[in-house]
Amino acid sequence: MEMLFFAAVVAYFAAMMLQSAGAMLGNEKLCRAAHGVFAAGFALHTVFTVWRGIAAGRLPLANQFEFASGFAWSAAIMGLILHAKLRQEWTLTVSMPVAFLVLSYAAFQPMQITDLMPALRSTWFALHIGSATFSYASFAIAGGMGAQYLLMLRRGHAQDETRMKQTDYMSYRLICLGFLLLTVVILSGAIWAEQAWSRWWSWDPKETWALITWILYAIYLHQRMRMKWQGKRMAWFAVIAVLCVLFTFAGVNKLLPGLHSYAV
Repeated sequence: MEMLFFAAVVAYFAAMMLQSAGAMLGNEKLCRAAHGVFAAGFALHTVFTVWRGIAAGRLPLANQFEFASGFAWSAAIMGLILHAKLRQEWTLTVSMPVAFLVLSYAAFQPMQITDLMPALRSTWFALHIGSATFSYASFAIAGGMGAQYLLMLRRGHAQDETRMKQTDYMSYRLICLGFLLLTVVILSGAIWAEQAWSRWWSWDPKETWALITWILYAIYLHQRMRMKWQGKRMAWFAVIAVLCVLFTFAGVNKLLPGLHSYAV
């Protein structure tokens, strides 16, 4: 099982390097090779995830290693879907590093399979945590697209107006998706908390930072839809907001232990 996991890490890394080289050199063969390697890595990652779930007898999202692996898997499948739909190389150029970096983070977490805590044995488990993995992946890829937009602007690609508009708009759409899923995470978590601990909200650090993240992206959407902000300002917003997502994902578990300490 561990061999499958590390093979997926290596495949994601190889795909990322091939894609970066292909994009910089304008070499379609390198990009096609990157697509194949990335798809192979995703297949290995999927087999690993299914195997681990069968071995654990549950959905493999119960601790920090499993959640990070699920986060990376979500980023990979979203990247593949975006590329299949849009047929644009930049979709994979952004999503490949997200999948590789998050899965690399998972590699440094304890990998042993553990039993579910009683509080986690709930019908809300799959909805709450599954939504979180895709929400974080959406935000991370959107932040990557924001960084790509800023990079194109700095390199003087402003004349490529169509590509820059596509990047900006897709970042916005992914943030809309991530915001919707984070809303599901917070609402399902509140219902679950009431059933498990007899209170809807406890201001646990993870809950608090999830709410901060939600408010931050609500501000983004307000500025985008009501104030008509777009382009450079929204790209910077998407990049900076990802730092809040990453702290909610990993920093809270390490620095601010609470009711969600089982996720370490």
